[in-house]
Amino acid sequence: MELTKKPHHVAIIMDGNGRWAEKKRKLHLEGHRQGAESVKAVIRAAGEAGIEYLTLYAFSTENWSRSKEEVNGLMELLEEFIDDNIETVIEKGIKLKIIGRIEKFPESLVKKLQIAMQKTAKNSKGTLILALNYGGRAEICDAAKNIAREAVAGNLNPEQIDETLFSRYLYEPEIPDPDLMIRTSGESRLSNFLLWQLSYSELYITPTLWPDFGRDEFFEALSEFNNRKRRYGGRK
Repeated sequence: MELTKKPHHVAIIMDGNGRWAEKKRKLHLEGHRQGAESVKAVIRAAGEAGIEYLTLYAFSTENWSRSKEEVNGLMELLEEFIDDNIETVIEKGIKLKIIGRIEKFPESLVKKLQIAMQKTAKNSKGTLILALNYGGRAEICDAAKNIAREAVAGNLNPEQIDETLFSRYLYEPEIPDPDLMIRTSGESRLSNFLLWQLSYSELYITPTLWPDFGRDEFFEALSEFNNRKRRYGGRK
């Protein structure tokens, strides 16, 4: 597929694991396990397409409300994913970054995530960002708290605060805003994902459940992006 323009940064809300499992009369955790296979397929597809940044919404701040069994299973699945794929990520030259309040995760998982980020820190062939215990409102609140601390300490004049300055206090300010946001399962909402960064992103909604989403669906989204005109509020 020839793309005359492609997004630098693609963000994905990976939705539908539970519904996929229910349709097949399986446990939700089996849906998450199959969803992990889709993650691998999309990472490969993003590399094939030359996407520089890929952000995946893997665990939200709201996901703690799920059953203890499902949450514990997700924690174990995340550890398995890191164990099974970190060497491949290193070989492919991908840098791993995490956004979210991961300090609330089990210590063993936090340690593995930190080691994985350290091992890939010098890679430069693409960046994979996992949103873990992430919420867009939480990120904005954390940024506001840090700005307030700077102001109270006398290091920042509140009159200097504008959108550019505020952006510097977000979790990964050096990463450009997503050009394209993909949401699977047909739901048409942001679900507290990258609320600041998605202001001018193109949105692509597909009814495909995440465990059934793969290379072909990813390239279909890129093709749709390729055909859109981004006006940013202008009339051109």
